[in-house]
Amino acid sequence: MDTFTDLLIEIGTEELPPKALPTLSQAFAEGLRSQLVAQGIAFDEIERFAAPRRLALLVRGILTRQPDQETVRRGPAVQAAFTAEGQPTPAALGFARSCGVEMDALGREETDKGAWLSFRSLKPGQDTASLLPAMTEAALAGLPIPKRMRWGSRDEEFVRPVQWVCLMMGSTPVSGTVLGVEAGAATRGHRFHHPDPITLDSASDYAETLRTTGSVEASFERRRDLIRAQVRALADEQGLTPRIDPDLLDEVTALVEWPQALLCHFDDRFLEIPPEVLIETMQSNQKYFPLEDRQGRLQAAFIAIANLVSREPERVRAGNERVIRPRFADAAFFWSQDLKQPLDAFAARLETVVFQDKLGTLADKSRRVARLGRQLAPALGADPQQIERAARLAKCDLVTAMVYEFPGLQGIMGRYYAARANEAPDVSAAMDEQYLPRFAGDALPAGACGKALAIADRLDTLVGIFGIGLRPTGTRDPYALRRASIAVLRILIETPLDLDLRELLETAAAGHATGVLSDDTVDAVLAYMLERLRGYYGERGIAGDTVEAVLHSGVTNPWDLDRRIAAVVAFRALPAAESLAAANKRIRNILSKNDMDGAATGQINPDLLTDPAEIRLAARIDELGGQIAPLVAQRDYIGILETLAGLREAVDAFFTEVMVMADDPAVRENRIRLLQSLAALFLLVADLSRLQAS
Repeated sequence: MDTFTDLLIEIGTEELPPKALPTLSQAFAEGLRSQLVAQGIAFDEIERFAAPRRLALLVRGILTRQPDQETVRRGPAVQAAFTAEGQPTPAALGFARSCGVEMDALGREETDKGAWLSFRSLKPGQDTASLLPAMTEAALAGLPIPKRMRWGSRDEEFVRPVQWVCLMMGSTPVSGTVLGVEAGAATRGHRFHHPDPITLDSASDYAETLRTTGSVEASFERRRDLIRAQVRALADEQGLTPRIDPDLLDEVTALVEWPQALLCHFDDRFLEIPPEVLIETMQSNQKYFPLEDRQGRLQAAFIAIANLVSREPERVRAGNERVIRPRFADAAFFWSQDLKQPLDAFAARLETVVFQDKLGTLADKSRRVARLGRQLAPALGADPQQIERAARLAKCDLVTAMVYEFPGLQGIMGRYYAARANEAPDVSAAMDEQYLPRFAGDALPAGACGKALAIADRLDTLVGIFGIGLRPTGTRDPYALRRASIAVLRILIETPLDLDLRELLETAAAGHATGVLSDDTVDAVLAYMLERLRGYYGERGIAGDTVEAVLHSGVTNPWDLDRRIAAVVAFRALPAAESLAAANKRIRNILSKNDMDGAATGQINPDLLTDPAEIRLAARIDELGGQIAPLVAQRDYIGILETLAGLREAVDAFFTEVMVMADDPAVRENRIRLLQSLAALFLLVADLSRLQAS
């Protein structure tokens, strides 16, 4: 009878890399899951635990013994296994020997292709406990660790030195060695609160025992919730609101085992520095949670998370306040130094900063961006001079003392420095907006200068990097060209801007010196960027064949493509959609077989239209063609397709009653011309032959 229990695997280590901890925990669970499935060992669920000094898994309802496994080996065909006299051939004898049995122990397997000799054997299952050390090591070997380390004189490798291993099946310790460490029934508590080993009574007691005895919250999720709750409660007591960045919360969770929130303060005079500087310092350097008032103004206070319950919390608080003081003092110095000259005074330094060896300096890039930005001005309703001014200043903050120390503040500091230099508000805002959107779902630039810089800067990078042969491959994208492509497409589509992407890329490419870029640069970048639209619309739940149909229209204006995609989505909800899509597919096949695949149409001879169905279709095409002409001018693609849906009956009748491939060559060509004119109407929006039946 099968028996089930709970299994605990805990790998105790030196402090694990905090940013990698969630990934390591997830990968460990998936690795063990794969091992259990491969061994045929059933289980209910795997609960993950991850803390600075441990990775642990609690497998609930695991089978204590691996099931017996039947194996079947197929030998030679029966007709080749015996002679005419019924004696076994060498092939049959050899198969029996390889199975370790006599001939009479072999069986026969009947298949559609004949009978074969076979041997069935039953491999007894092993105790799960006996397989556990090897499965654990295999799961650990598969963790995504870029660089493994060795410790002492050992040959084993892991992300950090392993200090202890705890393996338990129910209440029974599992013997064995993992990464050179002998497994036992003991875990360890908090490094300071309970450094001694803690013997577990059973696997299922793991989390609660650590919590109550060891001063360790082993659950990453519970620890994160605890930190969030402590931070909010402490802030509420002061009438303040904490800034809880999700990434910072995860990192702090990975740094502590027994979190204790502490309210700390700093000197009010530092609030004269831009708040983003202080926030960056607190979050990135010190892993603190900044505090704001109800109006969102930064306050001279923050919350630190200690990894213990101190007998002297005031000393811990004072230590955190002391650590932050010199960092803020440095930031105040950088701020004052940078303000001694206007932002445009830093432009000369850009001549000495290389953007890319073959593409010149940041100053060269700024000039190219200014040139392309001027071309964008009419579409944005902006002053070309103002866009050129913004482009000249755009990269100046990169060579300031503040951004050199805090690279994450690029653009933000440019905005402050431009405003202090009394630059136009749209120019000042563009210093920051040029980097929008920074990530998926981020806001888009609002000002005309910001939009111009955001588009021009990215397009210059795209054509430049593609043009010198450094195109992204597989998972490698060091210049973040995928993100740049999506950013440009989002701005053009969502702002929206009625601009042709090919023309923009050609203008950007023309800004580079002759001979620098490869001849296929524009085509390559255009194809790469349009390909990104598949993912862009896929995330919005739009079917891939809808996007495919529109992209095959040959249009390279993203805003226009977006309108067409919306029209095809609406068209597919109409009763006539599936029939007309199938008709378009049939038309496309006929035209391609007759070397007439395309939108261009020849003259239709009305005298050769003799069948009532083709006469009726020709009349409907002519009638609806006149109706959609103003819709085409207005680019009302939904209206075009809704109007063309009225062709359904005429098209269905044509394919039912008319033989397209008539014997008379003139009639046949005339009917193909008729179909070509029909296809051309739909191609005004999209290639509906690409749509799949629902």
